[in-house]
Amino acid sequence: MQWFGVVTLFPAMFDALVSEGVVARAISQQLAMLDIINLRDFGVGNYRRVDERPFGGGPGMVLMAEPLQAAIVHAKQRAKQRGASRVKTVLLSPQGKPWSHAAASAWQADTSYDGLLLICGRYEGVDQRLINQCVDGEVSIGDYVLSGGELPAMVVLDSLVRLIDGALGDAQSAQQDSFSAHLQGLLDTSHYTKPVEFNGEAVPKVLLGGNHAAIQAWRFVSSYRNTAHKRPDLLQGLQLNTQQIKWLHNANQMQ
Repeated sequence: MQWFGVVTLFPAMFDALVSEGVVARAISQQLAMLDIINLRDFGVGNYRRVDERPFGGGPGMVLMAEPLQAAIVHAKQRAKQRGASRVKTVLLSPQGKPWSHAAASAWQADTSYDGLLLICGRYEGVDQRLINQCVDGEVSIGDYVLSGGELPAMVVLDSLVRLIDGALGDAQSAQQDSFSAHLQGLLDTSHYTKPVEFNGEAVPKVLLGGNHAAIQAWRFVSSYRNTAHKRPDLLQGLQLNTQQIKWLHNANQMQ
């Protein structure tokens, strides 16, 4: 069982994550543990203050180091009580390293830690001394600015939890997702289900024939075409094997 923790000013934002979907199912099946820590509980003074104006002037507020440090210490104590003694602390930040499926897979395969604590930034940012002393890394889910780190934290959690063995209903689902190693970083194939015809458009015949070799070839070509159309940048440096080259050469013959 893997331990995850989140430090946030808005714990209610995570209610949907822990009540519906893959993360909720993984928790109910005891495949993962998730503790949501309210930063306000560690605020300074009678008003439990967690932010202050920045030194040097400027707009907005900055999250203070002391409350965050206290919350991190508490979270790691909680993790240890639940069997996780090697916790990696990560700040969700627009300045962080880009998050990707490859990063999620690498993190899940890393046995040097058994817990992950996500810090949700807010306002203008976090006191740099807290980052220097308590944070192991920073992660960004894209080159844009959000109101806080809560939504990015949910993205990171979902992408990690779904890689845990047993978290998905079908063990092959994660392997066949877009960007997975199974697809060499390509986008996923096109998918079809009932009815066979919809508004005059029919399901490709190859998917109805039961020829698994032909279906495998069609799915690779579909994946390649989807990538070429939607994300051609992903094809740079792609190395195809002899079989895949043959499939692409015969692509026009597939129905």
